[in-house]
Parts: sequence; C-alpha cells; structure tokens
Amino acid sequence: MSFSDLGLSEQVLKAVSDAGYQTPTPIQAQAIPYVLMGRDVLGIAQTGTGKTASFTLPMIDILSAGRAKARMPRSLILEPTRELAAQVAENFDTYGKYTKLSKALLIGGVSFSDQEQVLDRGVDVLIATPGRLMDQFERGKVLLNDVKLLVIDEADRMLDMGFIPDIEKIVGFLPKIRQTLFFSATMPPEIRRLTETFLINPKQISVAPASKPTVENVTQGLIVVPTAEAKRDALRTLLTREPVKNALIFCNRKRDIGALQKSLERHGFNAGALHGDMHQSVRTETLEKFKSGGITLLVCSDVAARGLDIDDMSHVINFDVPIHAEDYIHRIGRTARAGRPGTAFTLATPADGKFVSAIERLIHKEIPRVEVDGLSGAALEADDGRRRRGSAPKGEPRAKAEPRPKAEPRSRARAEDAPIPIDAAAPMVVHSPAPTPTATVTPFRQRPRHDDREDRTPVVGLGDHVPAFLLRTVKAVGSVRG
Repeated sequence: MSFSDLGLSEQVLKAVSDAGYQTPTPIQAQAIPYVLMGRDVLGIAQTGTGKTASFTLPMIDILSAGRAKARMPRSLILEPTRELAAQVAENFDTYGKYTKLSKALLIGGVSFSDQEQVLDRGVDVLIATPGRLMDQFERGKVLLNDVKLLVIDEADRMLDMGFIPDIEKIVGFLPKIRQTLFFSATMPPEIRRLTETFLINPKQISVAPASKPTVENVTQGLIVVPTAEAKRDALRTLLTREPVKNALIFCNRKRDIGALQKSLERHGFNAGALHGDMHQSVRTETLEKFKSGGITLLVCSDVAARGLDIDDMSHVINFDVPIHAEDYIHRIGRTARAGRPGTAFTLATPADGKFVSAIERLIHKEIPRVEVDGLSGAALEADDGRRRRGSAPKGEPRAKAEPRPKAEPRSRARAEDAPIPIDAAAPMVVHSPAPTPTATVTPFRQRPRHDDREDRTPVVGLGDHVPAFLLRTVKAVGSVRG
C-alpha cells in the first residue's frame, strides 16, 4: 500500500513525497481513511509508530476548505509537552507547504503578546499544551466555540502529568458536535473513561499488541553497581567502550541533570542538558544542536521520552531506573526507530530491585545483565513486598508467606514500667488526695481599694444616696387653682 491509496489530496501527496516517504506505517494506513470520513478515532499505538502523521495528513485536507475567524481556531491539538507540540507544528510545516493553512503554537516559555498577535489573525490549526491554552482562554484571547476537530495526543502521558482535569475543562468549552481523534500508547482505566466521554462511536485502531510492548530491534542491558556513587564511573566506562554515535541519558530528578552534564563535560564528553524548568528558547536551541550533531550526549528528564523524533539515535541510557515501568518503554523507544537497530542500557543499584522487577513483568522478560570491566558488580534486592502480596510473576508459583517470628521479651525494662510487687501480709493503704485549699472570695463592695488617694472615704455613686438638690426645701410662690 502507498499513500496514494489512502484518499489524500495531490498537494499532500506531493509534500509527503518531498519528505521521502512512500509507504505508510500500519497506524497511518488504518487511521487516515477513517479520519477523512469524519469518524471519531481511538488510536492505541506505541511511540515511534508514526501516529503524528496519521492525523496531520488528513487534517490538512479537511481544513483546506474554509477560513478561520479571529481568535476562533477551527481545530485544536492538545499535547503534553512543549517539544511534542513543536514537533507537531513542524509536521504541519512539512506536509502543508502546498496549502495555505495557518497555525498557532501555544506553549509556555514564549511571550503572550506574540501568541496573541497570531490568534488575532485567525488560525486553522491551534497546537497547544493544556496549561498555556487555559491561560490564554481565561484572558479572553482565544475562543473555542468554532473548533470542529479535536486531537488529544499522548493521553496517557497527560494522565501522568496531571493534565486530565484541564483537558476535561477544555473539552467542556468545545462544541458538542465535532470530530475527535484520541491517541494513547496505553489504555489505563482513567483513559478508557475519557474515551467513553469524549468519543462518539469511535473506530478503534491498535497496532501495538500488549504482549510485545518494547521495540524488537532494541538491544537491552542492565548494569548493576553496588552504590549510587558508582553509577558515574560505570556511565563513563560505558560511553568509552560502546560505539555511541549519540545518546539520550535519562535522570529521574531535574536537579541531577545539570550535575551529571557538568560531570561529563569535565571528563571530556560533549554533553547538553534538557528538562522542563529550562526556558523554551534554551530548550529549542539545545534540541537543534543535538539533532544536528553539535551535542553528542543529551542528559534529560522524561520530557524527552515521548514523541521526540531524532533520526538514527544509537543509544539510550537510563542513568536512573524509571519509577514507573511504562516510562521505560517510552525511553528506550527513542532508539531503534524506522527499522534501525538501537541499544538501551540501564544503570541500577541493589535498592532498585523492585523497579526493575516491575519493568520485567511489564515486558514479560528479564533484562540481560551486563558486566562492566573494572567495576565490581552487585545483585538486586529481591522484591519481597511484591511476593508478600502474592503477585508473583507470570508462570512462577506463588511463594507462601513465612510466619513472623514472635517478638522476644525485652531484656532490660525501664524502672517505671516494672510491675509493683504485692505483699499479701501488708495492709492495703489508700492514700486520699490532699484537700485543695479554697480561696476566700471577698464581696465586691467590701474589697479594699488599692490606690494612692489620701482621702480614704469610699466614693458613693448615683443610686447609693439621694442627691442633695432633691432634699432641698422649696417655698410655694402661688396657689394652684382648680
């Protein structure tokens, strides 16, 4: 099958041919015809399967007829990160170059005024992250009541990042009659609930069987080091001995990214850093350098784990074992793209045993252990907590819980906790509490005054005596006649 069999226009087919693509990926071949029909689509596909083009290509044809009004976009694409949003915008530039569609990119780290100027001219496609879209909507700079086509991309990543309440609020501002395209790599219960709410009779397309969640072409390896401090030595040794053309090095915490990047630079490696707290212009510049080969190693957070499309990525290295097993799949999915081979290594300490076990249960196989010369290896700690709960790996008999040993009596007790010996011959004496002294309350009028007046005569107020003018004798002046 070729792109010409999918019903796309000549302008789009020419742009796709210019980009060097001839054969659509499975999700593109299945989704594009249904999008062109106006059907709601639920796409379940792992990262790197080409799902971005599966909605950008038909959207260009659908939006080619019509004109946008000021501040009222005709379509909306929601992305979890700035990098993904910028990448979708690049797809519209690539595939829509023979059309006159206008677009706007609403992401953080960019001037509000620049975005407002684009919105005021009217846009056919609005690509946004939920946070910045809500900011502009609350400022009255964008109206959503003319959106005819909604795309929610990387929905499970939206869930991980806490964007689901914002998405529900945004969808509430959209017209009830619209076309909705919903894409996610996984389908947890929360995402399933959203699809039932947002989509109407959707066509479900799945191209990533749950039994094979990792990319087949990725060669995986696990290096276990005794301590967290030894991971830097292991990383440098690995980078020296492996044929690393370029590599993403993932850390779990943002504060560790800068420290690791500086450490690599001190040892002569060409390294950059990328995480969510960086200014957008710096992030964009760093990514461009990495894509062009100006930076060989990119130390990053999971902001680069989803949808980041970099050609011919040779290695992915997990400096930290991901806490969520699904993130492991998305991280290593940055390599071995478009049928190319790739390698993924993970550095772990014995304390990371439970995270490694969760990953291996998800991918249904054990990650091969790799020994690094010159470094003493270690063993992972057993996931005892999992076994006590009874969730043994698939095919492994459930281990019986061992009875807890009885607590031994304390060898040394505190004096105040020791029991008081009772002598049966001694009479029991009941000690009554001492009577509490009661204070004598002096009536208010009898309390002595404590002031410095020399005249100790008590002051008598109105009501305690009859005023003198009332006792004064008054002579009658005349008589009163009846």
